Amino acid sequence: MPRIQSVEAQDIRFPTSRQLDGSDAMNAAPDYSATYVTLRTDTGDALSGHGLSFTIGRGNEICVAAVNSLASRLEGRTLEEIIADMGAFWRDLTSGDSQLRWLGPEKGVIHLACSAMINAVWDLWAKHEGKPVWKLLADMTPEALVQCLDFRFVTDALTPAEAIALLKRQQAGKAEREAILRQQGYPGYTTSAGWLGYSEDKMRQLCREALDEGWQHFKQKVGGDIEEDRRRARILREEIGESRVLMMDANQMWDVDEAIVNMRRLAEFNPHWIEEPTSPDDILGHAEIRRRLAPIAVATGEHCHNRVMFKQLFQAGALDYCQLDAARLGGLNEVIVVLLLAAKYGIPVCPHGGGVGLCEYTQHISMFDYIAVSGSMEDRLLEYVDHLHEHFLDPVRIRQGRYLVPDAPGYGVSMKPDSLTAHRFPDGSAWQ
Repeated sequence: MPRIQSVEAQDIRFPTSRQLDGSDAMNAAPDYSATYVTLRTDTGDALSGHGLSFTIGRGNEICVAAVNSLASRLEGRTLEEIIADMGAFWRDLTSGDSQLRWLGPEKGVIHLACSAMINAVWDLWAKHEGKPVWKLLADMTPEALVQCLDFRFVTDALTPAEAIALLKRQQAGKAEREAILRQQGYPGYTTSAGWLGYSEDKMRQLCREALDEGWQHFKQKVGGDIEEDRRRARILREEIGESRVLMMDANQMWDVDEAIVNMRRLAEFNPHWIEEPTSPDDILGHAEIRRRLAPIAVATGEHCHNRVMFKQLFQAGALDYCQLDAARLGGLNEVIVVLLLAAKYGIPVCPHGGGVGLCEYTQHISMFDYIAVSGSMEDRLLEYVDHLHEHFLDPVRIRQGRYLVPDAPGYGVSMKPDSLTAHRFPDGSAWQ
């Protein structure tokens, strides 16, 4: 098996702030960015692993520096050595360096850096096996998959034995579900029409285009001026009608009571959920909002930094939808732990996809969840934003509002060389 000879981190940024793509109440003018990691191996150009962590511009260089600080923990290792005990590897990388651990543990910039590196390892492994990541995972036995995971700090909610039992319950129908997935695709929703910085005319135009493309689920950014939020919600309802689903996303802008008051004023537009209604760290606040706003659902998780916090959200009954982020959690290993926790607590997982490369990641996560973990697509949706997919070698494919199954080996975030060159910060041509 290949040996990792070097870890290369690049600061890649896209000037999305120029058109206000990705704008919301918290992030008015983001430049979608990636700490892009390449694992160079002794096979030369024949086989390498790619991963990324998502940021929105300034500070991306800090994440690059964190990858460089961790690089020595990967360099020199063989893929065979790593996958022989993937769970031990994950713990060593995320918390094995006692000095770097002080900057976490398992949160913040160090965890973002670990995520990019760990996902690059999964990409390398899947490419070596000639499979897309979702298929690599789905083909594993429950025992082999659980060996890849670290259950430290969550065994009061989920033990390895319980995880194996959860996975075994879904074994019988895996082949049938894979066939359904290939035939039907995975249901999605679009955020592309609802960015906060878009004009009324642009919103209407994008809604009409999305309807022509078959979208049935739409998301609106809220959290600015409440009267403006109401006006924009009215526009969206006029365009998409009453039968289609509308979600709302406050991007952490409100206090608990403020979230309840504002959403009661927005309730006339029949929102399916309110996403990140308050501080992402306020577990009990989310529980209170959920209790007082029902039947409007609460969705959160894109800023939830590890499995421990998700465990508490589940235990506290604080969310209706788990919106884990593939690049904020500590790589795919930790994502799978959260999928298993969500399955135990009966919470649908609808991953966060609003960022460069996140849709490419999350399609693998949700498809694996359907085949091997939850066994269901009911009440589950994948977020889609129509930004920057053209920069990837194997971009997501959408048909009639559904994700088509990716078949290319790897995790899907390998970027085109020309795109990397043009968007490398600060010397790339996109920044001149």
